[in-house]
Amino acid sequence: MSRASSPIVSCRGLCKSFAAKLVLRGVDIDVLRGETLVVLGGSGSGKSVLLKHMNGLMRPDRGQIRVDGEDIGDLDEVALGPIRRKVGMLFQMGALFDSMSVLDNVAYPMRETGVRDEAAIRERVAQLLGVVGLADTEALTPAELSGGMRKRAALARALALEPRVLLYDEPTTGLDPVVAQKINVLIRDLQSRFGLTGVVVTHDLHSAFFVADRIAFLHEGRIAFTGTTQDARQSPHPELREFLEAAA
Repeated sequence: MSRASSPIVSCRGLCKSFAAKLVLRGVDIDVLRGETLVVLGGSGSGKSVLLKHMNGLMRPDRGQIRVDGEDIGDLDEVALGPIRRKVGMLFQMGALFDSMSVLDNVAYPMRETGVRDEAAIRERVAQLLGVVGLADTEALTPAELSGGMRKRAALARALALEPRVLLYDEPTTGLDPVVAQKINVLIRDLQSRFGLTGVVVTHDLHSAFFVADRIAFLHEGRIAFTGTTQDARQSPHPELREFLEAAA
């Protein structure tokens, strides 16, 4: 297999439980370089749990996660730093700091990793805000932003350290259809502009089929289906068909 088509993130036998509830029951999944992989599944199926294993925010009870060939399962927080720079994340609600300006929110990862050149930081922030369509918003606070603008600001922050993979947790949740579609277009644009690999967790079917190169369906703690969007639409898999028809 060529490096271009090899997995940049790979999970094997991933198991995770919370108290008596077994959420992931042996997940096997590969994320190929340069693709956008959408993970579909019902509420509570473990989609966000799976996502947070891919950059070490959660640790599996059993199983293996490899990022760019490196097993991250036993890495401590210090060793996970380079992994999280390589695999960024857009959290569901954005997770912006309310007390900080947009400038300071987007600059936060750079300052945390030791960048001290404030002129360079401001230039980088301005560039990123331009990329996500938020030029000249540096002085605003999160409270002054609409829901879609907050998602864009959070996306700019997630891009600050030039990740190779970006994990999107329900990127269109809470947004009206017009704003949600702008986020979908931005996800595709980032993929083509920067060669960014994306993993998108969503239950929004329009978003899923718009941004996906491939779709994975998480059911009863395992990946029950993986294929192209056309494969997904034509799949005879009963639970996937039921999910697509119910969510349409």
